[in-house]
Amino acid sequence: MLHKTRGIVFKVTSYLETSVVVQIFTEKFGLQPYLINGVKKPRAKIRLNMLQPLHLVELVVYHKPNGGIQRVSELRNVPVFQTIPYNVLKSSLVLFLNEVLYKSIKQHFEDEPLFHFLFNSIQLLDRTEKGLANFHLSFLLQLSRYIGFYPDRTNEADALYFDLVNGCFTLKLPDHALTIRESELKYFKDLLRARFTGLEEMHLSTQDRRLLLENILKYYELHIENFSNVKSHHVLEVVLG
Repeated sequence: MLHKTRGIVFKVTSYLETSVVVQIFTEKFGLQPYLINGVKKPRAKIRLNMLQPLHLVELVVYHKPNGGIQRVSELRNVPVFQTIPYNVLKSSLVLFLNEVLYKSIKQHFEDEPLFHFLFNSIQLLDRTEKGLANFHLSFLLQLSRYIGFYPDRTNEADALYFDLVNGCFTLKLPDHALTIRESELKYFKDLLRARFTGLEEMHLSTQDRRLLLENILKYYELHIENFSNVKSHHVLEVVLG
């Protein structure tokens, strides 16, 4: 049976000589693998450059409820990116966020709130020109809400520490070293309050931004099974300077 759905491209793997298997996070079915034949041929209807990381697509697909590799009848980029492919910083952000998402999202079922957050955030990144250096930090904290471990902000106002293991703000130093504290704690609180608005007003040093990202990635590693070895942030750090 044919279904129409929107999707977000996560990963492309070559299959035989001219085909690929594409992992696409869809609005109707969650994360699904799709076999697309002939994408590497010169006159392909669906071309490989339409399947770049986090490209937004509209699909007509054959869906088998029992799983396995699915098939695509039609695919087009909607909306077409206006800036991401041509902006080095935005392209680097997309590669990093794509790696995090692929390691974080595994569900093969509909999750509309998560899908809408991702779809709208990627569109916003394509349109946004300010606060880009902090976009990924805000994105990761907001994403944690949709995948189950958003920080408990009950004691945020007076807290001296953020406990990465238990995901909460606290006045007392935990009996482990996995915390955010001092100046990084202030910036962490600011990020939680800012969302995507006002990020250009956060003037973080390169070192502060790097430490915050390391802590947020550690937070992900503690709360997502098999989340480790994220590498693309090193490229992003070079671009950010």
